[in-house]
Amino acid sequence: MVANIEQAEEGVVMCLDETRHGLEDGQFVTFSEVQGMTELNDCEPRKVKVIGPYTFSIGDTRGLSAYTRGGLFKQVKMPVVLNFKSFKSALEEPEYFYSDFSKFDRPAQLHVGFQALHAFAAANNGRMPRPGNDDDATEVIRLANQINDAWSQKTELDDKLLKQLAYQATGDLSPMVAVFGGLVAQEVLKACTGKFSPINNFMYFDALECLPIGFEPKEADLAPVGSRYDGQIAVFGREFQEKLSNYREFLVGSGAIGCEMLKNWAMMGIASGENGVIHVTDMDTIEKSNLNRQFLFRPADVGKLKSDTAAEAVAKMNPDIAGKIVTHQDRVGLETEVVYNDEFYESIDGVTNALDNVVARKYMDQRCVFYRKPLLESGTLGTKGNTQVVIPHLTESYSASQDPAEKQIPICTLKNFPHAIEHTIQWARDLFEGLFTQPAESVNA
Repeated sequence: MVANIEQAEEGVVMCLDETRHGLEDGQFVTFSEVQGMTELNDCEPRKVKVIGPYTFSIGDTRGLSAYTRGGLFKQVKMPVVLNFKSFKSALEEPEYFYSDFSKFDRPAQLHVGFQALHAFAAANNGRMPRPGNDDDATEVIRLANQINDAWSQKTELDDKLLKQLAYQATGDLSPMVAVFGGLVAQEVLKACTGKFSPINNFMYFDALECLPIGFEPKEADLAPVGSRYDGQIAVFGREFQEKLSNYREFLVGSGAIGCEMLKNWAMMGIASGENGVIHVTDMDTIEKSNLNRQFLFRPADVGKLKSDTAAEAVAKMNPDIAGKIVTHQDRVGLETEVVYNDEFYESIDGVTNALDNVVARKYMDQRCVFYRKPLLESGTLGTKGNTQVVIPHLTESYSASQDPAEKQIPICTLKNFPHAIEHTIQWARDLFEGLFTQPAESVNA
């Protein structure tokens, strides 16, 4: 909400003290409900230069009428023309999208490394380097240095990084595939709609920190065994896959996050072994509104229990885990500690939260700390998401920190200047409280 607009070569707009404008240099705004300087109402978008958290300039306003009072501004998205190089030119003069600034030197090295992998495959009838094979890795390093020497933008190469790239060239990890599937889907939507900026040229992603410290398996441990998990064995080894297959996990909730977890676990082969088991609890039934994001469910499943339906769906994806998923319909809390008791927690290896409320999250966090079980905590809100790995007596627990309190709307704004949608909603809530809740509570007190 606007408090004042100057008549000057660089006209400064001042916002009410209670509200930051949230703009950045180079963005564009337009105005409405301005009194006095009415030329700004529904004007052509004006470019912003940020001066402070409550002030910004919009260019020359000397030819406009004097500002009197009032007014709202809103950011306007301006079309941007993006020009892309040919693939040949982009390979020679790449631009990178950095997903992790702690690995600032990695994209350039991986740019050379992937070209070396392609050169290796071309010279070996399409075969990629064998997992853990030193001869193949040495050849990839040689090709990378050869490509780098001929490159106009030479970079310093790390032989250890290139060696890991060669070792894992045939690797295939379902969770990482899911990440890139989501990225590709977003890029397709951007291309179809023309909204939001696409990733410009090359994005390289690595997560070598997932490998155990000092992890140096022998080639035989990484060699394929003819199973559907060979891509995973190529990265983490046969011993690790054996541990996953006999893992015993407790999943709390089988909604949007729970569906994704179960799908990934099925593809990874978790609990597919003789001693493996997955416990899933969710007391909810499937509603039609769930179908747009809880992808294990179909229209015919509406009204069915989420936990049962999700278990059936992933068992079809991977028959190895059929009969390995135990479903429950219990709310986790004090009232179900007779079900999820000492014996239950002693029988599992870890817990994953896929919950939609803080109370249940804190309860499960307390139980995991008490029974010393690792907890994977996660949550979503719109397009935002978070994850937290909790290991008792080693990391911070979920309950150890809290989100900042939600910003309260000043009462004077609600009563006199409600200028945003959330203000009108809060105004209606306050009115409802005053008419129907507070009088009844006063009578019953």
